[in-house]
Amino acid sequence: MGEFNLIARLVELVEESRDAEASGDAGAGDGGAEIVVASGDDAAVTVPRGVTVTSVDAFVEGVHFRRETAPLSSIGRKALAAALSDLAAMGAMPGEAYVQLGIPADLDEAGSIELGTGLASVAAANGVAVIGGDVTRAPVLLLALTVVGHAAAPEQLVSRSGARPGDVVAVTDELGGAAAGLLLLDRPELGVGLEDDVLRALRRRQLEPSPRLAAGRALAACGATAMIDVSDGLGGDAGHVAASSGVRIVVELTSVPVQPGAGQIAQAAGADPWEPAVAGGEDYELLVTLPADALTEARAAVERTGTALTAIGEVIEGADVSLRQADGSEREASGFDQLRR
Repeated sequence: MGEFNLIARLVELVEESRDAEASGDAGAGDGGAEIVVASGDDAAVTVPRGVTVTSVDAFVEGVHFRRETAPLSSIGRKALAAALSDLAAMGAMPGEAYVQLGIPADLDEAGSIELGTGLASVAAANGVAVIGGDVTRAPVLLLALTVVGHAAAPEQLVSRSGARPGDVVAVTDELGGAAAGLLLLDRPELGVGLEDDVLRALRRRQLEPSPRLAAGRALAACGATAMIDVSDGLGGDAGHVAASSGVRIVVELTSVPVQPGAGQIAQAAGADPWEPAVAGGEDYELLVTLPADALTEARAAVERTGTALTAIGEVIEGADVSLRQADGSEREASGFDQLRR
């Protein structure tokens, strides 16, 4: 299959997935820009509604995934889900996506279609229109994604810089599963003694994360003062919010919801059981700060989106992050660094 035939087939996959999803949920695609010219021309043309939110992500074989342990469909799913997680952290409505695909010599037509099918399924499930991109040869498999979200007005969006002393710090769902899942994919023997459903959930968390788009909008509507997606680990991402807001974030580790099995996998690998949740990253949950009197409403709103919201700390005067352990001592607030070897 040549370049243009492959592009045409990938466009068809996205449209087929969108049509299938729309048959069960007529709301797919609501809230995005008006699309005047989509895939198939030299450039896409859209008419934005309100304000736009744009994020760019790259996923490189050997850095972000390995084909030996990740199915191609999961690579496509994860790439778009992780990119959309940035929109979730802003409280934006997802709209459009553009995909740059670099194909190595050993990836055949069937593999390319499998990759595209995974990506298309996430686009359809989240009402995202994939309306442009490019395909090229590359030394390794590469996906570079630009995602665009929307809001009616700037004040509906949430940045990292608004946390204030007195705010509550909270997180959606559970942490640590993705990092533990990665360990498990590399070393299956680490899961000895854990139930099969626990192991499946950990692997799925690493391979096929879900962007918390609805939860992000709910939190924004409830008055979130700052928000970030947990992509680099709780310690590192809390540090980004603290630095941007000029405050100190205190997290009580005993309050942090950790995915079942994550601590046991870390211990079996010879690591601290808190390592997956604190420094592992790739959970793509939302870390949020809220006025204390908004917590109850926010928790109920997030629960209506199908996930949970747990208070794990507070914002105080000062700088940096304090990860407070059960005995009152502090743990180093480290996180994943793309350039650290």
